[in-house]
Amino acid sequence: MGGRSALPVASVEARLDAFESVCDTHPHVVQGDLTDRDVVYRLFEEARPEAIVHLGECPSAPYSMIDADHAIWVQRNNIEGTMNVLYAMRDLAPEAHLVKLGTMGEYGTPNLDIPEGFFEVEYRGRRDRLPFPRQAGSWYHWSKVHDSNNVMFACRIFGLRATDVMQGVVYGTRFFGSSADHPVDPALHTRLDFDQAFGTALNRFCCQSVIGEPMTLFGLGNQRRGFLPICDSMQCLTLAVDNPPEAGDYRVFNQFEETYTISELASKVAAVASDMGLDPRIRRIENPRKELEEHHYNPDHDHLLTLGYQPTRDMDSEIRAMLEDLLPHHDRIAAKRDVLLPDIRWDGSRRTSGFLDAGNGAGSGSPGEAPNRDQPDQVEPMIDPVLAGAR
Repeated sequence: MGGRSALPVASVEARLDAFESVCDTHPHVVQGDLTDRDVVYRLFEEARPEAIVHLGECPSAPYSMIDADHAIWVQRNNIEGTMNVLYAMRDLAPEAHLVKLGTMGEYGTPNLDIPEGFFEVEYRGRRDRLPFPRQAGSWYHWSKVHDSNNVMFACRIFGLRATDVMQGVVYGTRFFGSSADHPVDPALHTRLDFDQAFGTALNRFCCQSVIGEPMTLFGLGNQRRGFLPICDSMQCLTLAVDNPPEAGDYRVFNQFEETYTISELASKVAAVASDMGLDPRIRRIENPRKELEEHHYNPDHDHLLTLGYQPTRDMDSEIRAMLEDLLPHHDRIAAKRDVLLPDIRWDGSRRTSGFLDAGNGAGSGSPGEAPNRDQPDQVEPMIDPVLAGAR
């Protein structure tokens, strides 16, 4: 995507060493492709897992909307990888518990409250408990819907047990929490992208504030979503692993702490950034997506609370920690500022979103102004698997 992680990413070896120094254990690492069934089966034969936490999928809606090749790659990569895991469980680890990362985006934004996976419905005098209808908004989100259906079906026919985690937007740079909890080792920082495909709105807002660019809201900025910090995401996944369902049971957890509109999100970043002496600004740009910008959004999230989930961080303190971690990398972010404005559109075209309001702040431009992609080659090599022909 022409971008880079705002935070430098250490090598696998350095991350493992840092993890061992903090947690006093050295994880065993096998590198392979989940769409390669032989790789998955060999891993299961070696590990005979009791639990599988499956996070290995392409996580980007815009990436899946670039063109037919990218849409098809995301669908095949995500769905085939999960299918291989399900069959390996059936054949080699039938008692294991699958914790599968879904997304709240599977539900879309219906004009109804959103339950955790299932709801009671009455139709023509008959009642049943059915999966809540999905209304995904991208080819990526539809791949996750297909995953959910496949996992649910595998539990029914193979007798597997699975927890499908419909996760909100995760944010933060410190999955161990604050430096008061654990020493902050730079090798354990998360990857933090800010390009249009792999960077979330909050990542983008923080990076824009650090380098003096205006925070860019898509359209009205009234889209509402669920959010939680990465350290609490780890807590939720741990609770799911430690409390497995019965054999044959497929359950759904909605995982988030609070919901905010994108405008509210930008205002929070602006308030924290101002308090830190930065000069944040907020501007609106053309929305490249096809989505409702004014909508009802009231999802349930009771199951994890019942298991003992307790939020440990507030958004303001996590935003401050993000900005503190990003400020030393000002130049690294500024060198790739051209990727901050989106040009992938849901109608299949490529045109940079222009500003909808008047302004003379840094980064302002006319509608359709193309980003400058002639920056010096200062970024770590990253290969687009679609363009490279990889599966």
